[in-house]
This record gives sequence, C-alpha cells and structure tokens, in this order.
Amino acid sequence: MDSWVRMLVFIACIVPPLVECKVRHYKFNVVLKNTTRLCSSKPIVTVNGKFPGPTLYAREDDTVLVKVRNLVNHNVTIHWHGVRQIRTGWADGPAYITQCPILPGQSYVYNFTLTGQRGTLLWHAHVNWLRSTLHGAIVILPKLGVPYPFPKPDKELVVILGEWWKSDTEDVINEALKSGLAPNVSDAHTINGLPGTVSVANCSTQADVYKLPVESGKTYLLRIINAALNEELFFKIAGHLLTVVEVDASYVKPFKTDTILVAPGQTTNALLTTDQNSGKYTIVASTFMDSPVVAVDNLTATATLHYTGTLATTPTVLITPPPRNATQVANNFTKALKSLNSKKYPANVPLTVDHSLLFTVGLGINPCPSCTAGNGSRVVAAVNNVTFVMPTTALLQAHYFNTQGVFTTDFPGNPPQVYNYTATPAAASSQTTNGTKVYRLPFNSTVQVVLQDTGVIAPESHPIHLHGFNFFVVGSGVGNYDPKTDASNFNLVDPVERNTIGVPTGGWVAFRFRADNPGKKSVVLALPFRGAYNMGVKDGILGGQWERNRRRPSYAERSFERIQRSQAKEDNEKGGWFFK
Repeated sequence: MDSWVRMLVFIACIVPPLVECKVRHYKFNVVLKNTTRLCSSKPIVTVNGKFPGPTLYAREDDTVLVKVRNLVNHNVTIHWHGVRQIRTGWADGPAYITQCPILPGQSYVYNFTLTGQRGTLLWHAHVNWLRSTLHGAIVILPKLGVPYPFPKPDKELVVILGEWWKSDTEDVINEALKSGLAPNVSDAHTINGLPGTVSVANCSTQADVYKLPVESGKTYLLRIINAALNEELFFKIAGHLLTVVEVDASYVKPFKTDTILVAPGQTTNALLTTDQNSGKYTIVASTFMDSPVVAVDNLTATATLHYTGTLATTPTVLITPPPRNATQVANNFTKALKSLNSKKYPANVPLTVDHSLLFTVGLGINPCPSCTAGNGSRVVAAVNNVTFVMPTTALLQAHYFNTQGVFTTDFPGNPPQVYNYTATPAAASSQTTNGTKVYRLPFNSTVQVVLQDTGVIAPESHPIHLHGFNFFVVGSGVGNYDPKTDASNFNLVDPVERNTIGVPTGGWVAFRFRADNPGKKSVVLALPFRGAYNMGVKDGILGGQWERNRRRPSYAERSFERIQRSQAKEDNEKGGWFFK
C-alpha cells in the first residue's frame, strides 16, 4: 500500500467519531475433503474443508486481508466476484489476467478495501473448473448505524445454489478439451451443497436435503447466490412469496414474486415473511434454458423450509418448478428489476456515451487435429469472432511493466462482419480467430456495450461478468439489436445496477458504465461454459479459450507477495492476524 494511503487509513482509524475503520483478517487453507453426494464419494477442493466455503463478513469500507495457502496439487487463485478492487487490481484473482496462480505449497495474501459497497457477493476459484466446489459468500454489512432501505429482518440466511458432478470436474473439462466437444453437464444441482431428494438410479438421497429452520411470524433476509458454473436457475419456496430488495449488492425497488431468476455469478437478496403457523415447505432450484438444442442438467435441487415445532411426520408441502424453457417467467422477473434511485442511493447511469461497442457473444469452431471426437475441430467461445489465448505473463503485470508481446490493442469494437446474428443456421462462418487482444478505454470515459447473442452453432444464454465495475442494464430484447429503434427505448432513469448479466437466447442486452477504476485490468467474463472463456479487460475487451499453463510467479509478483506478507506481519504485531 502506498505510504500516503496508509497514512490516510491511520488517520481515519484514530478519529472514531468521524469514521469506523476495521481490517478483517481471514485465513483460507485450500485443502482436499472427501465428500459424499448422490451415493458416491470423491475428494473435492475446498477452503478449510468446507463445502460451500466459509462466508466472508465485513462492513462497507472495511479493508479485507485473506491469506490463501494452496495445499492441493492444483494451481489456485481466488476471485472476489463483484468487489470493485479500486486501486487493488492485483487482488482481483483471475489467473494470468491480474496475477499468476498460487502454486501448490505456496501462499498469497489478497488485500482489498470494500469502498462504497454493501450487500451480497461471492468468492470463487478462478482457475480451471475448481470453482465448482471452491466458492462461498461475501456478506458486506452497511456501516454501523446505517439502516437498510427496507424493513430490518429478524435474521439473515445465506443460500448458495450450485452444481455437482460425480466425476472430478478437472477430468470433465480436460476430456472436453481433448475431445473438442462440450463438457458433460452436471449430475445434480445443490442448495447449500446438498442436492435434496432427487431421482438417481440405485440411490436414495433423503439424507442430502438441506433444512432451513424458521420461526413463524418472522422476517428473514435470504442472501441467494448462484455459484453454478453454467446454468441460470429459478428459485422458489412453496406457499411463500419473496420480496426482492437487492441484486449484485445494489439496492432495487422492492417487489414481490414467487419465482427468482439468478444467473451464474449473480446474487439476489429477498425478504421472506414466515406467515404460516407451522409446516414443512419445499424449496426448489431448477434450470432455466430456453434454447432447445443446448444440453443442461434437468435435475431440480430441493431443500426444506422447516417451521420450528413442526412434527417430523408432517407431510411436506410440494411445489412444481417452472418449465426449463419458461421464458416469460424469466422475463417477468428481469423486467421488474429497477434501481432504488433514491437520494441516498442514486442511479448514476451515464446519459451520454463516449464509446459505443457492439459485441457478438457466442460459440465457434477452432481447428484441433488431435480432437478426434470433434472431427479435427474444437468448440470454443468468441466475442466479435475472437477467441482468447491465455498468456503466460499476467496481463496486469505486462501492462504495469510495459512488457511487449503479451497482448495487442486491436480488439474490434464491432463485429468484423455484419450479418443476421440470430439466424439459424447462422449466416456467418463458425471459424474464429485467436488472439490476446484488448480494447483501450480512456480513464473516466463513459461506455455503452451491447452484447448480441448469435446463432453460430446454437443460440443460447451467456452469463457475462464485468470485473472491477458495476453497470446499468439500460435495455434488452429479442433478435438483432437495432440502434435506431432499440436505443430510443432505453431506461436511463432507474435501470438495474449489476456486475453480472445474462445475454438472452437469440437476443441482446445493453449496459452502460463509467471507466473510473484506474490501473485495473477488469475482465468481462462469460463464465466457463462449453469448455471456454470469454474475457475482456479494462483498457480492453477480449474473447477467450481456456488453456492450462504452469509457471512460477515472476520476480515482480514474488516481490509484491513479500510486501503483502510484510503488511500482514505488521498487522499481526499490532494485535493479531486472524479473527473468528
């Protein structure tokens, strides 16, 4: 940390009437844990032996230090999904983008401040498919004395939705890369790590049901997180309505719904009023995918909302989840999301745009002579027909030290070819180009990005995450984006503010943000799907294919780690490293 920044923090901390200042210390040991689900056991990668991992608690403007020790035989990084990382880009976590991986047997201290943020986010591994089990919640409480802009709940509960593979997930993705085909879908969905009662051959999963204990007449704040790798999920509770009050750590105008839609990497806070006297009520998490040709995991995860005092023999009230292609249910939810846009929490959506970008987001084909199952080709992801090639030097390091030959600055701001993007079959070639390319954005410029799905190979919904920034979702639609007619209908008053968005199947979504996070290589990332990444970098947007790379951290990175260790030692001498 720069000396002047440390001095400001010190001054702030010794003036308690003006500001509350805390440093939160956490210790993450990445270890294997033998775990049984769906009547079979396997070792999984966890933090501190927990699945899901431990919840990181802090308050707005707190500084967080997390010492991650890698005690497994995989390279590891941790991404703090949704944390803006203002002037702490080194702590963001994407492997070979902001840092080199933490090698087996080594450790790294992540150091960042939750500047102006409060709400629910998540952390997860950002190497390969380790995040299928290596994930957990981030709960950022408001500053002391600052109330929620909604009725205070009696209790808060974290609900993490995920996926479970009976096979090792590293084997799943490696087999996909070897064959050239899409990876196998998961074997089950999970609610707080458990699949619930599901129909699996020769297996009873009665013991794998998560129970959510509640009291009658109370209000609970559910912090719902989708930590799945690939699939958007519906979330419902039998016999109860939910009042949505926040998404992606941004407050929204409250509204009631019986169904919540949450994409991979998204979070939703909802108030649950326990207005029944007693009983057991089914909780379900089920897939949303309205592309008929895309394979998904169709198993619905279940849990139980259990009122205290209810007899064990009481029948559970059941509920039917929406169909997997319930587009109207999904649209009704997303259209209801509006920023709170109050005096205290305004929606500062850019009204003018300095950079207007159109990105086609979809699949493509790359030559792969060794991919026999794919007939000498491999399915990849692409943005504007560019498939990302993972560098061997972290992009942030290359930018910081002006290292040549790591990336180029010629990423196209528009598709190289204009065609009927959503036509099936596609009117464009499926062959992509490879590169590590960036698109430069001047500091403090305003940016509009339109993400356009394509019918190349198959139309489908794609989750997109912007590292280091929130953005305002100003519009979305079906078919091809038309700047002449669609832009006139943009919501520039109270659009929802997010950090992750799903591009509609066969459609488009538009968002705006201000590039006001200097020195940060922020990544626009289509979460791992079909064996590929799509990435973008502040001062650049990229498209991407996953590759495995191993190398030792550079001298600069090791020096940076030593600096962080030195800071940790100073904190330890002042009163203890870690707290429980």
